[in-house]
Amino acid sequence: MTQRAMPNKTTCPYCGVGCGISAKIDSPTRFSVTGDESHPANYGRLCSKGSTLAHTLTHEGRLLHPQIHGIRASWDQATNAVAERFTQIIADHGPDSVAFYVSGQLLTEDYYIANKFMKGFIGSANIDTNSRLCMSSAVAAYKRAFGEDSVPGNYEDLELADLMVLTGSNTAWCHPVLFQRIKAAREKSGMKVVVIDPRHTATCEIADLHLPIKPGTDVKLFNGLLSYLAEKNGLNQDYIAAHCDDFELALSSAQQDAPTIDQVAHDCELTPQAVANFYQWFLETERTVTCFSQGSNQSSQGTDKGNAIINCHLATGRVGLPGASPFSLTGQPNAMGGREVGGLANQLAAHMDFEPADIQAIKAFWHSDRVAQKPGLKAVELFEAIEAGKVKAVWIMGTNPVVSLPNANQVKRALTKAEFVVVSDCIAKTDTTVFAHVLLPAVGWGEKDGTVTNSERCISRQRGLLEAPEQARQDWRILRDVAHKMGLAEHFPYQSAADIFREHAALSGLNSATNKQFDISDLATISDYDYDQLAPIQWPVRAGNGTPRLYGDGQFSTASKRAKFNAVSNKGVANQVSETWPLSLNTGRIRDQWHTMTRTALAPQLNAHKPEAYIEINPSTAQQLYIANGDLVKAETAWGTMIAKAEYSEAIRPLDIFIPMHWNDQWSRGGRVGALVNPAVDPISGQPESKHTPCRINPWQPRWSALVYSKRNLPLPDYEYGVKVRGDLFYRYEIADGGIMPTASELAAAFGLNEPATAALKYEDVKTQNYRYAWLHQQNNEPTTVEHCLYIQPQTESPRANIDRNWLATAFQATTLNSIELKALLSGRSPAGVEDCGRTICACFGVGEKTIRKAIKDHNLKSATEVGQHLKAGTNCGSCISEIKNLF
Repeated sequence: MTQRAMPNKTTCPYCGVGCGISAKIDSPTRFSVTGDESHPANYGRLCSKGSTLAHTLTHEGRLLHPQIHGIRASWDQATNAVAERFTQIIADHGPDSVAFYVSGQLLTEDYYIANKFMKGFIGSANIDTNSRLCMSSAVAAYKRAFGEDSVPGNYEDLELADLMVLTGSNTAWCHPVLFQRIKAAREKSGMKVVVIDPRHTATCEIADLHLPIKPGTDVKLFNGLLSYLAEKNGLNQDYIAAHCDDFELALSSAQQDAPTIDQVAHDCELTPQAVANFYQWFLETERTVTCFSQGSNQSSQGTDKGNAIINCHLATGRVGLPGASPFSLTGQPNAMGGREVGGLANQLAAHMDFEPADIQAIKAFWHSDRVAQKPGLKAVELFEAIEAGKVKAVWIMGTNPVVSLPNANQVKRALTKAEFVVVSDCIAKTDTTVFAHVLLPAVGWGEKDGTVTNSERCISRQRGLLEAPEQARQDWRILRDVAHKMGLAEHFPYQSAADIFREHAALSGLNSATNKQFDISDLATISDYDYDQLAPIQWPVRAGNGTPRLYGDGQFSTASKRAKFNAVSNKGVANQVSETWPLSLNTGRIRDQWHTMTRTALAPQLNAHKPEAYIEINPSTAQQLYIANGDLVKAETAWGTMIAKAEYSEAIRPLDIFIPMHWNDQWSRGGRVGALVNPAVDPISGQPESKHTPCRINPWQPRWSALVYSKRNLPLPDYEYGVKVRGDLFYRYEIADGGIMPTASELAAAFGLNEPATAALKYEDVKTQNYRYAWLHQQNNEPTTVEHCLYIQPQTESPRANIDRNWLATAFQATTLNSIELKALLSGRSPAGVEDCGRTICACFGVGEKTIRKAIKDHNLKSATEVGQHLKAGTNCGSCISEIKNLF
């Protein structure tokens, strides 16, 4: 990696909090990150993922050269191939026969060119983004209520509120820095916190009230709140009359849907007292913020859920005021930036829609007579159209839909059938890149240069701190070069990200003659130097200044400047549980991983807390199904199957299960939950219902299992179940299968290891078919270290139960092993008197469960705070504190 003479402040590439980062480059191979204390999103705090970003700046697994049909090509050959095939397919089948599927990982400048290219000059709106999977319901709800996709509040409001409602958001794990801000404010001011979530998540650590709501009943709960406000004279009638329309319709619908607390409690499977407490607190608390995220959005009724929340805020006049707003927490780093430029298929550009006046304005600005006239295909229907042959070519940028989309096996079928698939990515092998006819190497975080916009409308610079490796290029440049090859050079003349940003800013100025809020045209003439030095600023930008809050004056983005209530009623989930499918499958994020793990899996610290895919299940449900804690189980839905480890948890409702979304075929054979998720979508937003899929699970009994440790990154064999975990100086592999047990030589060959006969240490029991081998490294009188270990045996004696993984990890990290430790390698157990630290609880500082328990006992610690003082655990992002508390 080559150092560049660039400012050292940039922005985190993970969630939509948009934390500022200060980077330090000590040498081409030494890089460190800390939180930027001056950035208004985090004031120096970072979560476990942000703190370990330096560990992901590696060339391991990178895509470094263009490829055509798997063969290395030049950039000229690759861009020619893309341009020629797209041009031919468009000529033969029309502009709607091609599509782009892009990502919230793109920077705004990349997004801008992609949207302009497709909608402005190819002439189709078939460009959608993985933001469809996390934020599109919130977008639709804001547009229906306010006339525009505009978040009214800011992060300061999370600290000013007297009541914080967190609904459908495990904030502690998904937005840890914001969680810490809320937690600190609660301790200081005594704000009340309500958590609405079917699961008792880590966020409940700060909850004064947890409502474990039945999946799919959120509209019922908030309709009941609106009815209660009306009944208790809690409405702001003056505000409603002066600034809102259609209130009576919304109230009538709410009263019919949720007339009483008892009815709400029954339908939502809550206690009447809990519902009454929530309603009373909302009634009497002026400064109320309701934060909603994927738990609300990822639903076949996600838009209605958002509007049910917004209705309650409009009814009380709590919009855009200090400490009072409905606030959607964005899932991705630049989901909002993508929405600004029109990255969703049902947007045009700069918050404009497919209205005649908007289309005409864009035509004039882009100097194009080919601007798309109608919305394009949203994500799920896009890949259905690819499989059906209606869309012939697709260009996928910076995302992994074979893992992340619902009904993911359908996505695999679609890409198999597509005539032409282009993938630009920074990683060479993902579940999606294997389907590419042309692979284009893009830069990754630390190399990307442009802007992102976070949940509070704050635009920040993401700066390129390192030179792009080998032939990797900025996404905007890749798009520009293909546009040039398609004869569009005069319309895509950009030489830098700053050039694109200026045009994007100028385009937003078209909104200045309307009531829309998105307008950053003050920045349209920014110099290259000022762009490079751009400090965080919230849109709209007026007279050079950002705008902290919107709509506090009651003036909205609609033509009438009045907000609109939306009449909604609870419709439940699209697919009900049944005798065949009795469980409700919920998916989501975990604390230390991100999306499909192409970046986070490279950081050993992030793999320590939850190293494998798992199925979280209530013990009562598991015992009914004869599933023990830690068993391998098969989960099935009407759309797919997967195998993972059962993990008991009282935090989840009986008859519900939770499976993380992150694992993919590169790190977990049979662990791709997207294959199970139903493809039902919200009819307005097109967002999938990822929080509920009817499911069943059963014990899965393989005939044999194996465990391999190695200092090398080995291929993951294609058995029914396989997991790869990157540790510190080692890789761990868990294998199991229902077929005939391979010989030790066959298994070693599948991993690319030497013959077992060459192993320095061996244990072979032919009678029990129990085989254990260790390959050592020692030469020239160097200390003895271990290179590989292999354990294989029938499932009747599973290595999962009798091998100490934590101790083996320390053995691979050791600079030398003594004779006792070498013998212990074959047993897989730590020598007598040697203790390991146990499973990792605190990823930020690498503190294990056994270490914490020992400190509690030895030092008579009484609280998580004292544990932090003694071990540092929980003192960075704080998202492990709830687990530390559970150890007392």
